[in-house]
Amino acid sequence: MRMAHRLLLLAGIVALLASPAAGVYPWPICGHSGNFAANSTYQANLARIAATLPKNASSSATLFATAQVGVVPEQVWALGLCRGDSNASSCFTCLDQAFTDLSNACAYTKDGTIYYDSCALHYSNIHFRASDNTEYSTTYRLRNDFNATLEPARFQSVVAALMNATVDYAAYNNSGRMYASGEADFDRELPKVYAWAQCTPDMAPARCRDCLGRIMEALPRQFTSAIGARVLGVRCSYRYETKPFFEGPVMVRLQGTSSASPGAPPAPAPTTVVPNVVTPGTAAPAAQGRKYSVPGMVLIVLLPTIAAINLVACLVLWMRRRPLAEAKQTYPGYSAEAEDIESVDSMLIDISTLRAATGDFAEINKLGEGGFGAVYKGILPDGDEIAVKRLSKSSTQGVGELKNELALVAKLKHKNLVRLVGVCLEQQERLLVYEFVPNRSLDIILFGDTEKREQLDWGKRYKIINGIARGLQYLHEDSQLKVVHRDLKASNILLDTNMNPKISDFGLARLFERDQTQGVTNRVVGTYGYMAPEYVMRGNYSVKSDAFSFGVMVLEIVTGRKNNDCYNSKQSEDLLNTMWEHWTAGTVLETVDPCMRSSFSESDVLRCIHVGLLCVQGNAADRPVMSSVVMMLGSETASLSAPSKPAFYARNPGANPGIASDVSTVSLQDES
Repeated sequence: MRMAHRLLLLAGIVALLASPAAGVYPWPICGHSGNFAANSTYQANLARIAATLPKNASSSATLFATAQVGVVPEQVWALGLCRGDSNASSCFTCLDQAFTDLSNACAYTKDGTIYYDSCALHYSNIHFRASDNTEYSTTYRLRNDFNATLEPARFQSVVAALMNATVDYAAYNNSGRMYASGEADFDRELPKVYAWAQCTPDMAPARCRDCLGRIMEALPRQFTSAIGARVLGVRCSYRYETKPFFEGPVMVRLQGTSSASPGAPPAPAPTTVVPNVVTPGTAAPAAQGRKYSVPGMVLIVLLPTIAAINLVACLVLWMRRRPLAEAKQTYPGYSAEAEDIESVDSMLIDISTLRAATGDFAEINKLGEGGFGAVYKGILPDGDEIAVKRLSKSSTQGVGELKNELALVAKLKHKNLVRLVGVCLEQQERLLVYEFVPNRSLDIILFGDTEKREQLDWGKRYKIINGIARGLQYLHEDSQLKVVHRDLKASNILLDTNMNPKISDFGLARLFERDQTQGVTNRVVGTYGYMAPEYVMRGNYSVKSDAFSFGVMVLEIVTGRKNNDCYNSKQSEDLLNTMWEHWTAGTVLETVDPCMRSSFSESDVLRCIHVGLLCVQGNAADRPVMSSVVMMLGSETASLSAPSKPAFYARNPGANPGIASDVSTVSLQDES
């Protein structure tokens, strides 16, 4: 039973980390109204809007703002809208990030739109208020691949009724935000359905209802029986799910099931369904039906919990008695050997120890900060140095990533992976404790000033390239778990005292079955310049998308130049483009970082560049697996195939072929 106790403790930790958090992953759409040049008047006008619109929208009671700067043809119009259940702080953060993400996704494009769970941003050189089709031409549609299997026709009928009621309330409730949330109650065979609809507050009620009615035409045609779907538009959006996804009270509640026709599209009339409505800011009335006493409710909650605990304990005991080979075959990634499972008990560190180690998280000990929070240096009582990742209390961002990182890193052990020391979940803190890596991250040195870059002679760079490759080979092929990292980049490579690389930040990583070749997601997350084209365009990720990111890093390490410099500088060509041109011209050694002077071996450098170009080929099937990469890097006699053109080769600065444009439909596969 000790094994069961440990797994139950781990499950409890993961459950604590899994507090509800809205998705923060963007869906960008690049328009076709033209491009602008670097340092142009249009870029300056766009920067002026980016500096003011997030504040204007977040400080508005409607969480909405528009802006107009400049004169034609350099005039920029912009619109920012936050979801009606957002607060001012989260609204500002979302829109501020939106400008950064959209400018990266649609570099030098005059017209762009980006959607998040909690906000949307659109800017253009076309006055979209005067356009008749803006809210439709930049629509993003997503659906859940799972369907209602029990009475799908009735399920679709209730969804249609709930959506009609919710959009009616959004359009006609006279609240400033033109926002509504809804909920429909079902019998025990079907879950509840939750809905949300919203228009930009500057729309007239009738136009809002018409806008929502038009985008809801996809409901019976594209989303039949899907348990979740959303259509996101510049002017109006809606969403429904079988689990809660919004904050605050329910504004529209449907009790029981609907008699609406399941196949007919929602009618545009505002009185299709009469919901049980509550005013904004008040609690929704309780659903009518069976009522339970307090003792009854306690039993309803307690008995299933006890049963679940017993079931898990029995399952663990049963699994331990099965032969090891059978257990591994049935549960890929599961080890039946107790010594292979990290003792969660021994990993728990109390908050007082970490406060003392970090000087109560003193600013002087801060190593860096990301979207999830900050990382602090600390010294434990035994003298060991640690790095403490502290999730911000004021933000829900990063909870899922932190949970994912704990679940994976505790089971992964390799000299080229950062080592997890412990975890702390006390006093509302969520902390992961790692070994301290003194030379910080690779990007700080590689892309720093000349003095820093000169620390990396060719010998150190070659060791870093090989170490990253071996760490990836372990993740993809040699560990009991098959892991795709999904966020490989120079800032996630830490360097120890001897400049040995350690792959870090597994918050976005995904666990694969042994025979699984790829995963698909609608949430394309990562860093532009490192993401493979099939991942950016279709949400497909695999060991080959990690190979692409590795190839980018190899070329960066050799040249000392960032691949995504073109987004933040006057350069119009990315690194892959430049390297391919020099490769085909036979002048690739001219790209070597001058800080290395003559300390490098030409044959080693050429082999690394060759491997890097093989890894960034546009066709994922052509990229080598990491075991082949390790072999090619370590052998002077290995025969290397000729690389083909890199992904995104010959793209112009204003068009990113990795970003969907116009109308995009993406299936939700493995993300919740």
